Amino acid sequence: MIDIDLLHPSDQLVMIMKRIYEYGMTTTSGGNISIKDDNGDVWITPAGVDKGSLTRNDIVCVKPDGTVAGNHKPSSELPFHRQVYEKMPHLRAVLHAHPPALVAFSMARKIPDTRILTSAYHMCGKIGIAQYDLPGSVRLGEKIAAVFERGYDMVMLENHGLVVAAENLYKAFAMFETLDFCARIEINAHRIGTPVIQKDEDLVHSARKTAPFMRKFVPVTHSNEEKAARRDICELIQRAYKQRLFTGAQGVVSQRLGAGSLVITPDGVDRAYIVPDDLVRIDSGMREAGKTPDCSALLHMAIYETHPHINAIIIANAPNLMAFAVTGAVFDSKTIPESYILLRNMPLLPFDAVFSHLKSVRQKFVAKTFTKENPVVLVKNNCVIAVGGNLINAFDRLEVGEYSAQAIIASRVLGDIVMINNAQVAEINEAFHLN
Repeated sequence: MIDIDLLHPSDQLVMIMKRIYEYGMTTTSGGNISIKDDNGDVWITPAGVDKGSLTRNDIVCVKPDGTVAGNHKPSSELPFHRQVYEKMPHLRAVLHAHPPALVAFSMARKIPDTRILTSAYHMCGKIGIAQYDLPGSVRLGEKIAAVFERGYDMVMLENHGLVVAAENLYKAFAMFETLDFCARIEINAHRIGTPVIQKDEDLVHSARKTAPFMRKFVPVTHSNEEKAARRDICELIQRAYKQRLFTGAQGVVSQRLGAGSLVITPDGVDRAYIVPDDLVRIDSGMREAGKTPDCSALLHMAIYETHPHINAIIIANAPNLMAFAVTGAVFDSKTIPESYILLRNMPLLPFDAVFSHLKSVRQKFVAKTFTKENPVVLVKNNCVIAVGGNLINAFDRLEVGEYSAQAIIASRVLGDIVMINNAQVAEINEAFHLN
């Protein structure tokens, strides 16, 4: 994984703006990000330069005395960046952009409710709102800085977008990306039902989830099968990120290597830059030394132990499927033949189904939910889990599930949905040997 703190500020800004732009969270002219370095210099994206093709030579440095160094003018929003740094000296990165889902909330003068999604609640912190003012004005900067001074971590701007400030740029981006995901899930959820807000005790309970305790071992050798699995998992994770099924901070993939052995995504590694050496091997309940597996590792182990035909597991926050997970609305796979063949049924599990601190008997109970008729499950206010005979099989199910959910949500504005009927289902079962 890339250590962003070791990159020059200009390279950090280019890297993160590239992700924001390619993920559809800003436009060619929209958004701006900055870093305040140890010298007090503010490095900021330029005004009037294409956000889709920034280079390090485009980044502007503004000295504490206001002197500007660079090939362009600094962003017109520089005043609020400087005011945030002045009022909150411990903050070292500011990010501002206009992703459509968050703009929708800003126009409605509302804040996304992160209590619908466990990971978003713990990642995003407190979100405030700043009253509208002219972009680039000192007045707007004063309003934004005042909200941060009151202890908020993110600020929604009326009829404008979002501002995030954090101790470093990666944390600011992770918060921003997670809130955008949450906003998209909430919007989708309202189209099919009413989002369910988690109870305070459930949110406290979810905060206790940690990586499972495991004894360590130092691998002596790495088989070609393991090397291939590490390579394939990383390629699939980056593909899932590009498909907007994962965020940089969320998304888990594992693959069985053999009896009692698997490779799994680590905790706390950016999914966009994950490399084979980041992954964690687990053998006979022991973890590879120096690495921490995802907190769902015990569930993966229980699923593999229970089902010899399952060789790959993917956990995601896919925004269309998650609309069903946060509302409890029933997902019916009988939309098109492909969806029914790959997905069949999709049960809803309690939100703590993936937590590592659950007793092993509970893990085994959850593992039994996965059958040939239930290859994908929803976890209430938490995630989607897809299993398969191999990585592509599991990924295909997740992807088909997400696209099917998107189609169902979109069809709600067109009229009543007509699903494949029982006679047609029976015909599919016979033709594809699903019985």
